[in-house]
Amino acid sequence: MTDTDSDTGAAEQPRISSRRALFGIGALLAAGAVAGETLVGEADAAQAATAARAVRPGKQYASASAAAKAARDARSSLFPHDPNAHLLRRATFGPRPKDVADLHRLGIDEWLHRQLNPTLIPDTRGSRAAALFPLEGAKPVTILRRTKRYSWDAMLATTQGALARQIFSDRQLYEIVVDVFANRLHVALPGEQWHTSPSYIKDVIRAHALGTYESMLIAAMKHPAMLAFLNNDQSQRSNVNENLGRELLELHTVGRTAGYTEAMVRSSAEILSGRTFDSDTGEYFFEPQWHWTGHVHVLGFQHANSSIHQGEAVGDAYLKYLAHHPATARSIARALAVRFVSDTPSADLVNRLAHVYLTHGTSIRAVVDALFKSSDFWAAVGARMRRPLEDAVGALRTLDVQRVKGMEKTIGGVYWSLNEAGHTPYGWTPPNGYPDVAAAWLGAGAMLQRFNRHRAFVYGWWKPFGWTAPSKLVKRTPTMSTSAWTMAVARRLLGVTPAEKHLVAVIHGAGLSVSAPAPTDDWQCGKIATLLLDSPYFQLR
Repeated sequence: MTDTDSDTGAAEQPRISSRRALFGIGALLAAGAVAGETLVGEADAAQAATAARAVRPGKQYASASAAAKAARDARSSLFPHDPNAHLLRRATFGPRPKDVADLHRLGIDEWLHRQLNPTLIPDTRGSRAAALFPLEGAKPVTILRRTKRYSWDAMLATTQGALARQIFSDRQLYEIVVDVFANRLHVALPGEQWHTSPSYIKDVIRAHALGTYESMLIAAMKHPAMLAFLNNDQSQRSNVNENLGRELLELHTVGRTAGYTEAMVRSSAEILSGRTFDSDTGEYFFEPQWHWTGHVHVLGFQHANSSIHQGEAVGDAYLKYLAHHPATARSIARALAVRFVSDTPSADLVNRLAHVYLTHGTSIRAVVDALFKSSDFWAAVGARMRRPLEDAVGALRTLDVQRVKGMEKTIGGVYWSLNEAGHTPYGWTPPNGYPDVAAAWLGAGAMLQRFNRHRAFVYGWWKPFGWTAPSKLVKRTPTMSTSAWTMAVARRLLGVTPAEKHLVAVIHGAGLSVSAPAPTDDWQCGKIATLLLDSPYFQLR
């Protein structure tokens, strides 16, 4: 493993500073505006880009609604105080009008309760979308029976099925948590694990996403996809492979700052030796004759490890120890805090969430629940940036694409577009998972790719999505001005009313006049819609 980790692992990607990138968006949106007028001024852009560092440590409350009330002064230079809008920007990939209505009807606490218990939410459309890809999550025996050897069919079905769920599922918080832990216990798709990785996503990540991390970790360390991805399937007592033993410590559990040594890495690998699988059937088994025996010592875990026949049980005990280690608790807490709060969550928040993790038996659901009951979450307005996948899925959801039937090729088109941007579900090649901070995704070329996708979506270039004509995004009155129409579309797509100077910049950027009658043709209306999606009001959340 290199010195990169899941928060900085894209250091080699081309990028520019967050300040320049956000200002660049504002400047682009101001094209055609009066001289000196930008959608987002330089000071605003700088403030938005550094918002994460301005989030003050908070505290825990009895309910999410109480925490939201405690952070009632939370706002940014772009976003006013609006707890419902803030929650929908973070707890969904992008809010549909139905999400807005459901949250208004149920209230914050009940809406979150249902999202944290996703079986309470009927998800017919999400299930239908995933069913477009019958090999999504398929067992090895099914893949071996239905595809050619080494075929990518099942892996692509699994990744594109994940994209379909993200776009159409009403169980949005669950899908986000799945994404977090698919990066925490990462196996790349597509990859060499052609017939085992699809079931890894279904049986390890999705099965335990709102369960306990202990159960997820043990399942991962017995799954053929993980064993093959990190070479443990060939690890024998005569030639122990250290890859999985090292990444288990560095990436999956305690992290590099926990104080383990190279000798402990060796012990970690020795404990896991003998875990392998049948390459013909894709089934896991433990091979006692391959298991290294002898005393092992990793951090506070020690064992005589004297019998080859007890090797699997020793490994399970070791994994349970690591799952409950305080350093693992902080690592899991920080990953969730980064996803939902800011690129740089406070140590105080991380420690509070880690305490919940440890006192609730490594429950992921309990930690996510506690996160929303922190004032830190509600204070971090506009402090996160959408990554390429989140931008594309969020735009499609915000545009409220409806059609599911016959969508396979269209979803495939979005997938390959995101592949060019370097951000498909499960697609990161190294074992550390995708970076989850803004600095990794701010390349100028990547931003232009986002803008091009927005135009494809808004103008219906992929019509099977159930395209809504731009002129029909909001209802209009006979006397509606361009300014009033733009404000209504902004509320519809962004969930917020932008500042007047920013609305004016969008209108001028579209080549229109503020006081003129609202545009009626799709080309002009589409210009306004796409510029709004390009803006920091959509790119930040």
